[in-house]
Amino acid sequence: MDELVKIRRYTALKEYEIKETLDGKQVTFSIKFVKKSGEVVFYPRAVAAGLRFNRSDHRMRGVLPVDKDNQAAGHVTPVHIDSILEWNGKKIKL
Repeated sequence: MDELVKIRRYTALKEYEIKETLDGKQVTFSIKFVKKSGEVVFYPRAVAAGLRFNRSDHRMRGVLPVDKDNQAAGHVTPVHIDSILEWNGKKIKL
């Protein structure tokens, strides 16, 4: 059984900040994280989204699941950066 390739959380967060490609298309990613309730959630395709509070103070990022046509397939979910388990198929390490 192959282990997942690892990525530093810092690198994943830098990739999150890239919202668009040079030609103006929204950048998508996959993410696995743990909700506050303890539920593990996996979005195979998502985009970065805004939050209604200061994301730096709360260490949160907004994630919006999308379909293959980049149309919203749910609602914006706040994700605490310490709860991210995987980013684009790579396991998060500190």
